[in-house]
Amino acid sequence: MHTNFYIAGPHLYQETFGLAPAHLQPGQRFVHRPGVTVSQQDNVDEALDTVNSAMIHYDARYAQQTTWKQPLMVSTVTLQRLIGMTAKTFGRRRRIVRFASLAMKRPVFGGDTLYAETEVLGVEGAMASLRTTGLNQRDEVVAQIEWQAELDAALLPHNPALEPRFASHRQREDGAWVEQVGLFFEDLREGETFIHWPRRSLTAHEAQRQALRSLEISPQFHDLELAASLSQPTPDVPQTWVLSAVTALTTRTFGRVNANLGWVDVEFGAEVRTGDTLEARSTIRQTRSSASRPNEGIATVDTEARNQRGERVLSYTRTLLVYRRDADNPYRAAGY
Repeated sequence: MHTNFYIAGPHLYQETFGLAPAHLQPGQRFVHRPGVTVSQQDNVDEALDTVNSAMIHYDARYAQQTTWKQPLMVSTVTLQRLIGMTAKTFGRRRRIVRFASLAMKRPVFGGDTLYAETEVLGVEGAMASLRTTGLNQRDEVVAQIEWQAELDAALLPHNPALEPRFASHRQREDGAWVEQVGLFFEDLREGETFIHWPRRSLTAHEAQRQALRSLEISPQFHDLELAASLSQPTPDVPQTWVLSAVTALTTRTFGRVNANLGWVDVEFGAEVRTGDTLEARSTIRQTRSSASRPNEGIATVDTEARNQRGERVLSYTRTLLVYRRDADNPYRAAGY
């Protein structure tokens, strides 16, 4: 089996993802999960941000007169989403060397959900030849991409955690390997700590955007002149966004969560500035059955985040409602 974790110490696990060339062989098929639903806003943003003058992507009145009768998704949105979805298996790539072919088989529209599956065509040294097929929510092929990627030839770190609960893929009856993310309730053990990966760097543009989208009009978050007068290189980072970013870092281990029941004891430490890189780790404090929801259990988790200087920037305790492995849950029904 391949694993999403390796052992970093007693009761301590480091998250990881991606297979090395030594793990791949021609004929293997990987089913990438989850999928992603694309919106007309994604379409408009991609077209306008890239100065795409094909108005079929953002002029609905014009698009109504075309064969499609609605705005057509920019092909590069489809490409970016499909290649991005392969990262859990092929995330150890150093670079894409070439796209041998990019075939768009069927139109994609706002509201469609994209899924990706990849067949390994060949492996030579660190180079992998791949064919990624994109499908929509009706299992119709929308794109087929043949590409070559240079992968990191180094094997995963020493001491991989090879318990079945940590498996990165499960094999379907047809032989394909379906990606797995997150631990079920039965997999959570009190006292175990998980170092979440990858880390997250915060940029000034993101901080300003998050503040404005949250109606946070206080000038300390977006006024460059105010920041300069305070001898700060950039405006402040909203603390609510720091909490959001850190919580999101934990979702690779806690990917089987049905609901976040809330936080307590949220404490901010060293001030977060744009350009900081945050790393989070979580310890399972307690697990217990749910009296009212037999398909789920309740986990209490302590999380802390530190910046690149090792300073604690945030800590909190969170309570989660987590699906049980063998109970009625949505994963197999959704093809996960």
